[in-house]
Amino acid sequence: MSCNKKENIHKTSIGGQAVIEGVMMKGPSQIATAVRKPDGEIVMDEKPCASSRCGRLLKIPVVRGCISFFDSMILGVQSLMYSAKFFDIEEDGTPKESKSKFEKWLEEKLGSEKGMNAVIYFSVILSLFMSVGLFILLPTVIVGFLKGLTDNHIILTLAEGCVRIAIFLLYLALVARMEDIKRVFMYHGAEHKTIHCYEQGLELTVENVRGQSRLHPRCGTSFLLVVMVISIIVFSFISWNNAIIRLALRLALLPVVAGLSYEVIKFAGRHDNWFTAAISAPGKWLQYITTNEPDDSQIEVAISALKAVIPEDKEEDKW
Repeated sequence: MSCNKKENIHKTSIGGQAVIEGVMMKGPSQIATAVRKPDGEIVMDEKPCASSRCGRLLKIPVVRGCISFFDSMILGVQSLMYSAKFFDIEEDGTPKESKSKFEKWLEEKLGSEKGMNAVIYFSVILSLFMSVGLFILLPTVIVGFLKGLTDNHIILTLAEGCVRIAIFLLYLALVARMEDIKRVFMYHGAEHKTIHCYEQGLELTVENVRGQSRLHPRCGTSFLLVVMVISIIVFSFISWNNAIIRLALRLALLPVVAGLSYEVIKFAGRHDNWFTAAISAPGKWLQYITTNEPDDSQIEVAISALKAVIPEDKEEDKW
């Protein structure tokens, strides 16, 4: 690719995620989730960004990364719940009873809208606890047993980072083997390809999107890998002398790690040089696991979602 062509690329802040048989895209002022129903129809859920997602805090480095991280988790759960409702049907075509007793109890006590919000926030909190337990606390506990072999602070920190990355890679490899997840990863590839097509300034057609790469430097997978690396650096300043204090400080510093990781991804997404290529490379390699080549019908869904969030003034979605 020539330098002139690189300079003409429109680096967009628009991003998204794959959902069940669909794609969610988030623009500077709009959010759209496009889903292909079992009958082949593409349905769309469109809504404006909440003021909390577009406030002044998102202009403050590190702070904006922390806010964006938690915001994306909530938005992701909302989009997944929207897409799931089109597939809660029995073989005879009748709706499944998809609500748990807990969800019914919340709706009865809080009302339908508040009950749904409570379910969403509960899901996000539960996901955070599971992620923290699996990828933050477990590696610390495992490496803690090595203290009998060495008290070298650097060796222990590096060992902990390696264990964390190994658990993460094993988790992705196991999840990628699930049949339903394979289709989600195809929509993930469609999301990336469509954004690449838009950034290249090409018309959003299936043919143009099909030829794009399914790997993107601003992918959430890349973000998680950067989080792993940044955590090694940040947590290296925490003493191993007291396990309880170490675990507590790790939890307290998670927002800082998320914020710094966001800034790294943002920097890599804005620039094209050997340094940012090196930063982006590991995350792109990992995307060979978390993305699959989509078919044309999946690309159509991603295009529908992206078109719904593109602003009239392209300066608004400049990355």
